[in-house]
Amino acid sequence: MKTKLFIFFLAFSSTFMVAQKKLADKFFENFAYVKATELYEEAVKKGDSSEHVLTRLGDCYYNNSRSKEAAFWYGKAVNKYDKVNPEYIFKYIQSLRSIKDYQKADKWLVKFKNIQGGDSRVKDFDANNLDLYEDLASTEDLIVTIENMPFNTQYSDFGSYVFGDQLYFASARDTVVKKRYGWNAEPFLDIYFVTVTESEGKKEFTGADFINSSKINTPYHEASIAMTNDGQTMYFTRDNVNRRNKLGYDRKGTSHLKLYKASLDNGNWNNVVELPFNDDYFSNGHPALSPDNKQLFFVSDREGGFGQTDIYVVDILEDGKYSEPRNLGPKVNTEGREMFPFVANDNTFYFSSDGYLNLGLLDIYKSKILTDANAEPENLGAPYNSGYDDFAFFLKDDSKKGYFSSNRPGGKGSDDIYAFNAEPCKQIIQGIARNSKTNEVLANVEVQLINTNGKIIATEITSATGAYVFEADCDKSFTLLGSKKDYKNAITAIVTNLENGKVNIADLYLIPLIEDNQIVINPIFFDFDKWNIRTDAEYELENIVDVMREHPGMVIKIESHTDSRGSDNYNMKLSDRRAKSTRDYILSRGITADRIESAIGYGETQLLNKCANGVKCTAEEHQLNRRSYFYILKD
Repeated sequence: MKTKLFIFFLAFSSTFMVAQKKLADKFFENFAYVKATELYEEAVKKGDSSEHVLTRLGDCYYNNSRSKEAAFWYGKAVNKYDKVNPEYIFKYIQSLRSIKDYQKADKWLVKFKNIQGGDSRVKDFDANNLDLYEDLASTEDLIVTIENMPFNTQYSDFGSYVFGDQLYFASARDTVVKKRYGWNAEPFLDIYFVTVTESEGKKEFTGADFINSSKINTPYHEASIAMTNDGQTMYFTRDNVNRRNKLGYDRKGTSHLKLYKASLDNGNWNNVVELPFNDDYFSNGHPALSPDNKQLFFVSDREGGFGQTDIYVVDILEDGKYSEPRNLGPKVNTEGREMFPFVANDNTFYFSSDGYLNLGLLDIYKSKILTDANAEPENLGAPYNSGYDDFAFFLKDDSKKGYFSSNRPGGKGSDDIYAFNAEPCKQIIQGIARNSKTNEVLANVEVQLINTNGKIIATEITSATGAYVFEADCDKSFTLLGSKKDYKNAITAIVTNLENGKVNIADLYLIPLIEDNQIVINPIFFDFDKWNIRTDAEYELENIVDVMREHPGMVIKIESHTDSRGSDNYNMKLSDRRAKSTRDYILSRGITADRIESAIGYGETQLLNKCANGVKCTAEEHQLNRRSYFYILKD
C-alpha cells in the first residue's frame, strides 16, 4: 500500500511539474518574463532541472539584460547537459563577457567552436576575437546606408576628397584621348571634380570635369589629393613625370609614384612642386593632412618598412620644409599593404590594409594611434568592408556622412565611389494606453518595447494623458507589451520601415480585471466531463492570483455554472467540483484559504438564456451558460 501511495504521489508531482512548465511557457511566449521566471523557478524548487527549464530561465534574464542571473542559469544548463543547443552556449559566453568573466567565456568559446566549427560568428577567429568578429558581421546596432555615386563610370573612379561644394576624385574615364595603362588596359588616371548641392536632404552632383588647371593632369597617373584648411595648397600623387611630360624610371626600368604640391593662384592650380623626400627608386603617394595641417601622412614602399607598403608621416615646418619621414610603426603597419590614410577632425586615423583579420583583400580600419601610442586598429566591418578591396575613406567635418571606394560586385566599374550615411535611421513609436471597456486613458502603464528575439529593449511609463513614446531602429519588427495593476496585459506588433523619422501610432487597449464587484477574466474551459484545471485555464487564473496579490485584503467567492446538457443533479456535482478545483489552484499559488470565502457550483440553475432542458440551442448559446464568477466580497 505504501508503495502504491508513493507511486501515486510521484505521478501527481510529475503531472503538476509538467503543468507548471506548460504554464510558464505560455507566459514566456507572451513576453511575460517576470511571471515566467517565477513559475520556472518554482518548477526548479519542486525538482524540475530539465534543460528546457534551465535555459528558459537563462533566456528570461538574458532578455531583460540581467547578465549575472542569465549566466547563472545558462551555466547550470551547459554544465549539466552535454548536448545542449549551441545557441545557449553562445548566449552563456555573451553573458560571461558582460559580467567581465573573460577567462570562463574564452573557455566556453573553445567548446562552442568545437561544436559549431562552421559558425560564421567565430569562423577564422580565436577566443580573443569574438567581439571583433561580431562587430564585423553584425549591423544590428547601427543602420548604415551606402549609395553608388551617379558620376561613377565603367572605369576606375575612387579617392573622394570634399572641399567646399566640390568633390575631387581620381578617374580613368576616357573623356579625352588618353594613353592606356598597361596594367588594366584602362586610360591613365586624372583628377576630376563634381559640384555638390543639397536640396531637401538629398545631394545632387553636377559636372565631372578636369580639375581647372593643365598644370595638374598629365598624360600619366594623377590621383589622391589632400587640401589645406584654407584651400590654398593641394597635395596629390602623380607618376614620376619629368618637365617634358615623360616618365622617369629607376635603373630597373620601373617608374615610381611621387608626391607633389600645388598652390591656388587666381582660381587656378599652379606652382606644382615635387616634395623633397621623393625618390626615383621607391614610391610615395596617397597624401593626407592632419586637422591642423602640421603633418602630412603618405604611403611608401621605401626600404626599412614593415611590409609591402607602409604609412609614414612628416612634419610640415614653418619655413615650408619637411622633417624626415617617420614610419607609423607596428600598431598600424604590417607585412602586408597599408594604404590610403585619412585623419578625421577628432584625430581618428583611418586607413586600408590587407594585413589584419578582415573580410577579404583591403579593408578599412580606424585607430586612435595619433592620441594613444598603444591603440589597436579596429575593422569598420560591413557595410564599409566587403570581400573585395575597400579603401579611400573620407569623412566630412564631424558628421557621420562621407565616402569610400570599393571594387565590390554590383558597381559600375572596376572601382566605384560610394557615399555612406552612418547616422542611425530612427523612427518613433508612440501611442495612448486606454481602458478597452471605457476608452479612458490610463496613466502609469508600463510599456515595454521587445525585439524579435524577445529581448526587452526599452521600458516607458505612460504619462497622465496615457501617452508613451519610443525611439526605435528602422526596418525592424517589435512587440509592444502594456501592463498595469488590475488590468490584463495588452500585446501588439509593429514593424518599422526605412523612412527615417517616421512616426508610428500604436495605441494599447488594456482589459480591466475588476468590474463592479467582480474579477473578470476570459472563460475557463474544462475538458468534457472533467474538472481538472488545464494549462489554458491556469493562464487565465493567474490574473486572479495577480489581482489578489495586489490587494492583500481582498476576499472573494467563486461560482461555477454549467449548461443544461446532462442531468440536473450531475451538473450540480460537476460544477461544484470545478469550482473547488479552481479554488485549489488559486490556493496552490500562495493565496491563503481565508481569502476565498466559498467555492460553490450552481449547475444549470442560473442559466443566462433560453437554453433549458429540451430546448434546442447552438453550441455558442450553450457556451454562454458555462462560466465562472469571481465575486469580490471584501477589498
